Order: sequence, then structure tokens, then C-alpha cells
Amino acid sequence: MYKLSSLGHIIDKFGHWFLQSHVGQLLSLSFQALRSIFSGKGNRKIDIQQIISCIYDIGIKSLPLVLIVGTILGTVLIINTAGLIPKVGFGNFFGNLMVIAIVRELGPILTGFLIAGRNGSSLTTRIASMKVNSEIDALETLGISPMRFLIMPALIGGIIAVLIANCFFCVSAIGTGFLITKIATFLLEGSFKIQLEWSSYFLSIITALRPVDFAMGFIKPLIFASIITTNACYFGTRIKNDLRAVPKATSQSVVSSFILIVVSDLLLSFAYILEYINSVSSVI
Repeated sequence: MYKLSSLGHIIDKFGHWFLQSHVGQLLSLSFQALRSIFSGKGNRKIDIQQIISCIYDIGIKSLPLVLIVGTILGTVLIINTAGLIPKVGFGNFFGNLMVIAIVRELGPILTGFLIAGRNGSSLTTRIASMKVNSEIDALETLGISPMRFLIMPALIGGIIAVLIANCFFCVSAIGTGFLITKIATFLLEGSFKIQLEWSSYFLSIITALRPVDFAMGFIKPLIFASIITTNACYFGTRIKNDLRAVPKATSQSVVSSFILIVVSDLLLSFAYILEYINSVSSVI
């Protein structure tokens, strides 16, 4: 009985510590934002308009940057991979390497970094400025929930926007990257030659894709978007009423998002461990 009581006390202490930690605060903020959807107060039409506005600001406006970075990354990977693999005799694993590099890892991570740097920072600045100018207090005075009016649309809109941006990133890296590589091969023929056809390239990637890749293609952007938006809202709403603190809150939001994205990606990568072991065993 004493042991059970001690265990319960330890669990209670751990739970209290976790809720007070930064990650616990972010999770609490996310749950409060999602719970506000089902509250009786609020206008559904305004909620939808706010979510659509966040999707446009976070996702659509970021697409040019996402497409450019995705194309450059895909081109670099294809050039280096296509030039190296035939020399070491692993031509059949070209699709696997592209899937691992782009779809599994670099696509979601770089999309998250781009969104955090471009949109997470602006969201923090906007909310922090509203806090300093007492606009959030004014919303509460008018009976409007800041949680539902600001944070909930940013969270849901951010998740949808990052999912869309990640899809465009991967498609541009794989498709447009291949096109740029073929154009470079044509223009620099003689000094730069890569024997790679679209049919074999596309088939190798399709063959390499696994159900876990599609699952992680949804789960990773969802988690990364939640990290970015909740970080932005967390640092924005907890700022002191001092305009000089806004830049500091913005930088803290971006740095925290970067760190949490990398850590969460590391934890999610454990889902691939068994597959990696089997792949290495088959190669050896």
C-alpha cells in the first residue's frame, strides 16, 4: 500500500512538472484551442473565415518559397545521387534514397523550418503587438474569446497549410528537380551527363514508397504545424506590456520551433528503425 502511494505521489509530481514545462504548456494551449471549437459562444461563419485566412497567409503565400527551395534541393540530390549510385553499384536503390531524403526527412523538416521562419515569426509579432496594444483585452471586453478568435484558427489553419506546403515541397523536389536536372544535362552535354529516364525514375520512387511514408507524410506536418502555431501564440500572448519585448518573443518562438521540430522528428524516426534494419540486412 505504501509503495502504491509513493508511486502515485511520483506520478503526480511528474505530471505537475510536465504541465509546467514548455512542452506541457504548448500541449495545454493546443487542447484549449481545439476545445474552444465546441464552445457554445462564437460565430461559425467567422471561425471558418478566420481559418481560411490563416490557410492563405501561412500556406498559399509561402508556396513560391517552398517550391523554390524544394526544386533546388531535389536538383542537388538527384545530381549527386544519380552520379554516385552507378559507381557503387546500387542503382536499384535510387528510389529508396530519394524517398528517405525527401519524403521522409528533408521535406517535412525544411517545410516546417520555412513556415516557422516566415509565418511563425509574423504570427508571434502580430499577437504580441495586439497584447502590447491591449487589443486582446479589448476582445475579452467585447465578449470575444481570444482563444477561439486568434489561436484556434491559427492552429487549424496552420495544420492544413503545412500539409499542403509539404505536398508541394515533395512534388517540386521530385518532379521539378528532375526536370531541371534533365535541362542541365542537355545544356552541358559532354561535361555533365546523367543517364536517368523519367519512367525508371518515377517507378523507382513509387516502388520505394511504403504505407508508413504516407502516414508520416501526414503525421509529421501535423505535429510540426502544431509546434509552430502554438509556439507563436504562446510567446505572443505571454509577452510583457512592453513593445521592446516583441522582437525577443519573435526570436524565441522561431528558435523554440526549430528545436522542437528536430526533436520531434528524431522521436518519430524511431518508427522507421525496423525498416532500416531490414533494408540494411537485405543490402548486406
